[in-house]
Amino acid sequence: MTVATFKKGCIATYLGMVPYEVALKLQQRLVQARAEGKISDLILLLEHPSVFTVGRFRGAEDINVPPETLAREGIAVFHTDRGGGITYHGPGQLVGYPIVNLKENGLGVREYIWKLEAAIIKTLLALGIQGYRLAGYPGVWANGKKVCSIGIHVSHHITTHGFALNVTTDLRYFGYTRPCGLTGEVMTSISELAGHTVETRDIIETFLPSFSETFGLSCEQETDRWLATLDARSG
Repeated sequence: MTVATFKKGCIATYLGMVPYEVALKLQQRLVQARAEGKISDLILLLEHPSVFTVGRFRGAEDINVPPETLAREGIAVFHTDRGGGITYHGPGQLVGYPIVNLKENGLGVREYIWKLEAAIIKTLLALGIQGYRLAGYPGVWANGKKVCSIGIHVSHHITTHGFALNVTTDLRYFGYTRPCGLTGEVMTSISELAGHTVETRDIIETFLPSFSETFGLSCEQETDRWLATLDARSG
C-alpha cells in the first residue's frame, strides 16, 4: 500500500513480535545491504518481548531492581551501540528501526532526530493527542509525560535503532529503571493518554503517512517476504 507519492522510495515492514537480538542482527544485515545499494531506505516496525536496552555511554547504573527480579520477570538486559540511556521494550510498544542513508537524504544527525520526533508528533496529533519536545530530552512528550523514546546509531551515514512509542505498554516495568535518567512515573502510553485501549497495529496506518510526509519518502508496506528476496540478491 503506497501511502504517499514522493521521489524517493522506502520499504515499510511490520514484523510482529521479534526478540531484540534477532532484530539487532537483522539491522546489521540491512545496513550492509543499504551501503551496497542493494535496497532502498526502509523502516522496520515491530514489537519486542520484555527487554531493557542500555545506551553505549550510560544506562546500566539506572537499573534499580536486583538481577533476581529481572530473572523472575524474564527481562533480559542488552548493551547496545545506540545513543541515550536505558529504556524498556515490551509488548504493546511500537518500535521503529529506520535504515536510512542520511547523506543521500541531505540530513544531519540532529535534523534526522528532529524529523523522527516530528513524525511521532504528527501521529499523535492525528489521534487527538498533543505531543511536544522537551529540551534536553530526545523523544516525544504529552501531558507532562514521555510517550516515545528515541535513540539512534549512525555508521557511514546509515542509521540504525530508532524510536519506541508506547501504545498499550505495561508501564510498571519502567519503574524498574530510571529511563534516560528519569523516574519511571514519567512514562505514559497512547492508551493512557487517549483514555481507551489503542491497538499497536492500528498506529501503523497513522504513523506511515506521517513518516512519509516528514522525510519526503514514499513508504510502501511490504510483507517480510522481501527479506527472502534480499537474501537471494546477496547470494
